[in-house]
Amino acid sequence: MKIKTDLPEIFAEFDDARRQGFVQVKKLKEQGVPVVGVYCTFMPEEIVLAADAVQISLCSTSDETISAAEEDLPRNLCPLIKSSYGFGKTDKCPFFYFSDLVVGETTCDGKKKMYEYMEEFKPLYLMNLPNARNSKAAFELWKDEIVRFKEKLETFLDVTITEDGIKEAIRLKNRERTARKKFYRLGKLNPPAIEGSEIFKVMYGANYTFDKESLIQRLDDTTKKVLAQYPEQHQPDGKPRILITGSPMGGVTEKVIRAIEENGGTIVGFENCTVAKAVERLVDEEKADSYEALAEKYIDIGCACISNNTSRFDLLSQMIDEYQVAGVVDMVLQSCHPYSIEALKIRRFCQKEKNVPYLYLETDYSTADIEQINTRVTAFIEMLEDCSS
Repeated sequence: MKIKTDLPEIFAEFDDARRQGFVQVKKLKEQGVPVVGVYCTFMPEEIVLAADAVQISLCSTSDETISAAEEDLPRNLCPLIKSSYGFGKTDKCPFFYFSDLVVGETTCDGKKKMYEYMEEFKPLYLMNLPNARNSKAAFELWKDEIVRFKEKLETFLDVTITEDGIKEAIRLKNRERTARKKFYRLGKLNPPAIEGSEIFKVMYGANYTFDKESLIQRLDDTTKKVLAQYPEQHQPDGKPRILITGSPMGGVTEKVIRAIEENGGTIVGFENCTVAKAVERLVDEEKADSYEALAEKYIDIGCACISNNTSRFDLLSQMIDEYQVAGVVDMVLQSCHPYSIEALKIRRFCQKEKNVPYLYLETDYSTADIEQINTRVTAFIEMLEDCSS
């Protein structure tokens, strides 16, 4: 089964799921449902669900509003940060417009300082992530932040978040994560049942479906239909199997996905925020302390903004093996210091520990480097083909 969406080269419009989400979130607002806007997968959606609110990912993957952002922010700043700020400042993101509260996070210095300006024109709450994860103090800090966020929502929305509500939200989110995993793990099939671009678009669009039960059913149905069409007798197609890692992806940066698929490669997995990074680990439903369980799950997300980032290497190792990966492409946004600095460790890990070729691609939200990306990706795929022959 092919999931078809049409994304233009210049990300001037949103895909169908996001456009439909604009209408849905407007209806939710008219019905009096609170909306909480977020930018990062560290945000514990279970807290929002338990408050009978909706959490939505805000616009941050287009260069459309970067010029407006640069009136206030430095030009040599990560495009994701400038895009996030620009969409908020210009009110060109309906999700931002309809959000009652925006929740930021201290993932990197650029975002942390940007939020100081954003709160001048939007109610904003900031969650403080620990700089490191491998200590009791870091864990306690993050647990306290989750509890503090719960208390903020109770006050801001004038609601009471009960223990039963939290546990119910944890079970619901775990079911969603399980459905997502079953779908994107179709990439393990060899030859692939569907293209990597289709996996990405389904996972990206899933972020804009607010009815969780409907989303879970649609993901499960789609997975079953793909598997039902997969032939019992099959042979690998010989195309180099590529895993994408690195900075958050979507919108304009899907040019990297197109470059790989249009030049002979097959994308089988995405170790990034949009697909696997925040989904692989479930929340422990049996733990007596729900907030401790949430803290354990969310602090384990393998983001380069936190040291020591062992979780990222664990997931990369697992996916390289299970998805039969022939090469790793590390897509890093310009001026994204955490991911660009960590790239050396990723290269060493791929080449020396996993014996898998590695390609570093630095890009931004423009289309000016498409030909350069195509040239480098083509050379990388040809090298992978030579290695396998």
